[in-house]
Amino acid sequence: MIIVFNPAAGSRGHGRLRAILAALAQHGVAPTVLETRAPGDAGRLARQAARDGARLVVAAGGDGTIAEVAQGILGSRAQLGILPLGTANVLAQELDIAAAPAALARMLTGGRLRLLRPGIARSAGGGTRLFVQMLGAGFDAAVVAALDLRLKRRLGRAAYVVQAVREMPRYPFPRLRVEVDGRVQDCASVIVSKGRFYAGRHLLAPAAQPDGPGFQVALFREGGMRQATLAGLALPLDLLPRLPGLTLQLASRVTLLTEGVPWQADGDPAGAGSVQIEEAGTPLPVRVP
Repeated sequence: MIIVFNPAAGSRGHGRLRAILAALAQHGVAPTVLETRAPGDAGRLARQAARDGARLVVAAGGDGTIAEVAQGILGSRAQLGILPLGTANVLAQELDIAAAPAALARMLTGGRLRLLRPGIARSAGGGTRLFVQMLGAGFDAAVVAALDLRLKRRLGRAAYVVQAVREMPRYPFPRLRVEVDGRVQDCASVIVSKGRFYAGRHLLAPAAQPDGPGFQVALFREGGMRQATLAGLALPLDLLPRLPGLTLQLASRVTLLTEGVPWQADGDPAGAGSVQIEEAGTPLPVRVP
């Protein structure tokens, strides 16, 4: 078992990892821990581990770390394990993966396999970015891009609220052109989701299935401070799907056509400008409870 650990994820990552390693030792397992030091390290380390024959490569971090590790092992014989040590841990919430060390140890040493169908984003410049939960463009991506990582480590998810308040008066809320299965539509923001949850265990896309085909696309038709505030109030109440001006659509391919607009994948800044989004094409075996 190889664990790819992102020490920058979450606020108490080292302590939580030590507790999990102690729980794994109770099962007679002593995994190799590889620590990331820079963006891209998680994917590189996971790719090498899979090439070296590892059968279980575990991502210890947040959703961004999980996506990097998933991209590194996709298409190999390795399975993905998840230790949710990040801030929002949306995919872990989606898959009902508990945070308790003993439960995580039982899952990694036993558990069952679930085949996920991740998405992949292809930018106009030729880059590719795999995502396991969602990709967003517009206001939420601007918040993610501007987020102070020191504030994130100190406040956790509350840092996103603080940053959203900061961004509202200065973000211009440009109109976006988005092509959804061949139909071009206009909106202020868009979130392409593989799972039901967003920003934690908050409902956004009730018809999305991590192991099912395609995506559920959330098109926020209206922009501006008032609409962003309403969305922020609706989020913790699980009322986002009922937000006025929000349209939910099932799709297999989505293209952001507007240039210069930031987009984020699984809570990490990922680029700006036009991007084509579709399924990765290769299923991802994930160890779940």
